[in-house]
Amino acid sequence: MTQQQTTATAPTGERAGFGAFLKSMLPTIFFNLILTTVTYFVLTQYGIGPVAALAISGLWPAVELAIVYAKQRRLDELSLFVLILLVIGIASSLAFNSPKVALIKDSAPTALFGIVCLGSLLFPRPLMFFFGRRFGTDGTPAGIKGWNDLWELKGFRSTQYFLTVVWGVVLLAEVGTRTVLVFLLPLTVMVAISQQLPIAVIIGLVGWTMWYARRRQRMAAARGFQTV
Repeated sequence: MTQQQTTATAPTGERAGFGAFLKSMLPTIFFNLILTTVTYFVLTQYGIGPVAALAISGLWPAVELAIVYAKQRRLDELSLFVLILLVIGIASSLAFNSPKVALIKDSAPTALFGIVCLGSLLFPRPLMFFFGRRFGTDGTPAGIKGWNDLWELKGFRSTQYFLTVVWGVVLLAEVGTRTVLVFLLPLTVMVAISQQLPIAVIIGLVGWTMWYARRRQRMAAARGFQTV
């Protein structure tokens, strides 16, 4: 790969900045936080049990995925992974009769995600490589090929592995925190927190990832390379 080619295929998502990411997160916040929380409280006010209300409110992320599919006419690896986590979450909600246990199960998808992150370190390419390709390119064949070609760079590979480790550890720590809070806080408070905390952690992780990637790029540029 030539230096010019490397420059041309640098991740476009990192240039967009954290503000652009936050803007892109608005639909996710609306469906996964606002609608799920409001739906839970409305259903429980009308006599629906807490467990059933949690399961029904968990359908909103599926609506978001359906809208994305209607616009793009395809589901990429990330969307399919989110769909699998959603099905696991709803199924586990219906399997338990305790609202606290149902809230704990909400941590299961995040825990699975963290475990998959760490488990992917054993495979040829870690999970964050595929997330970076999803959000760091424009999705065109040329953009995807450019991202794949970056794997030939040693610094790029080490960055992807490090990002994957951090994501896995932080997500599992978030699961542990949320599980403890379920037994310490009232149910009504925990319903809101169980929706807010994962989104806050993800936003924080993405912000840190963008900062770290830019830092690595600056370090590489100082050594005479165009990207890491």
